[in-house]
Amino acid sequence: MTHPTTDSDYPLSEVPTGARKGLFSTTILLFGFTFFTATMFAGGKLGMAFDFKTLIWAAVIGNLLLGTYAAVLGLIACRSGLNSVLMGRFCFGEAGSKLSDMLLGFTQIGWYAWGTATIAIVLVKILGLPEGLTIALMVLFGFGFCLTAFIGYKGLDLLSRVAVPAMLVLLVASLWIATRDIGGLAGLLAVEPKETMSLSVAITLVFGTFVSGATQATNWTRFASSGRVAVLSSLFGFFIGNGLMIVAGAYGAIVYQQPDIVEVLVLQGLSIAAVVMLFLNLWTTQDNTIYNFAAAGCNLLRTERRKTVTIAGAAIGTLLAIGGMYEMLIPFLILLGSIIPPIGGVIMADYFYGHKGRYPLLAEARIPAFNWVGLGAYGIGALCAYFSPWVAPLVGIIVAAVLYIVLFEAKKVFATRSQIARA
Repeated sequence: MTHPTTDSDYPLSEVPTGARKGLFSTTILLFGFTFFTATMFAGGKLGMAFDFKTLIWAAVIGNLLLGTYAAVLGLIACRSGLNSVLMGRFCFGEAGSKLSDMLLGFTQIGWYAWGTATIAIVLVKILGLPEGLTIALMVLFGFGFCLTAFIGYKGLDLLSRVAVPAMLVLLVASLWIATRDIGGLAGLLAVEPKETMSLSVAITLVFGTFVSGATQATNWTRFASSGRVAVLSSLFGFFIGNGLMIVAGAYGAIVYQQPDIVEVLVLQGLSIAAVVMLFLNLWTTQDNTIYNFAAAGCNLLRTERRKTVTIAGAAIGTLLAIGGMYEMLIPFLILLGSIIPPIGGVIMADYFYGHKGRYPLLAEARIPAFNWVGLGAYGIGALCAYFSPWVAPLVGIIVAAVLYIVLFEAKKVFATRSQIARA
């Protein structure tokens, strides 16, 4: 079997051994992905509702769950060389996988639209630009952010190596100023929260904010040179990287009673730094997001023209940004927390239970049009997550995984009885 060129990043096939990457490359890319402004906004909401100790517990539990989820999917991706949308062919069927392609593609283009709108709106506000420039800036950044994704893994890797250290320096400086302003650790611990939120809702917010990203981090962990690299890079990226974003956003909210991280930086006298951080922060996530969209789009359309799909995705995201996606973040997050995690639950159950930890080569596999076991488990898992009063993403993953196993065994029993009846 011939593989597509490295430039295509293997959108429809396994990543070969020669294209695998080491721990630093995979980790720095995932750090760039999880360093996301929306996560800091979510952290700000927690900072307004909890004291510092409770906040740390919520961040640790939520991000540990998120990191573990990403690590398990990362291990599967590394062993198989496949991303989530390609794994979807096995657990949902050749035609059924188009459902997961559309869902995953929709979530990523929604994030892309939100990020594109955010950078334009904030720049107009901070720099005092004319309101009429907002749409023009959305178009500029809508297509500009996709340049590194257009190049592929190499472009994402290069940007992350520059942007991640720069963002870390700025965050450390911001945290140091905030600690000084509040009067040290004693002052921080003395702050009483102004709002209320249950720990369950807090964990859901932490876990749900980036669970769609964790589900599609397989686009890069499938490049990992070993299972150890895939697991460690996932934990570093999602437990530590995403955790840092949550804590940094919450820290500013506790000290300044302002959940908006950009506003916090402005209050600290770091207006220019705020613009730089926002730009780097969004770019490193935007290019990963549109890359995810392209991966889903290539599988949906069964095309290897990843670059064309990337540009098309940027155009759709820009239109959604102009249409008002900026105002839809919280409802969007709630929806994502319900409909995306069950996909990961089905993938894990299908790989470890249905395929005994080993997929056949995609080009040689005999895949039915629809895998009703996977589709049924996903549908019920998503419904349970949506109506769950508890940690919705976790409920979705567990219900979908358990139900997949139950339906898989029921299908085997039914098939056996049918064979006996025909005999």
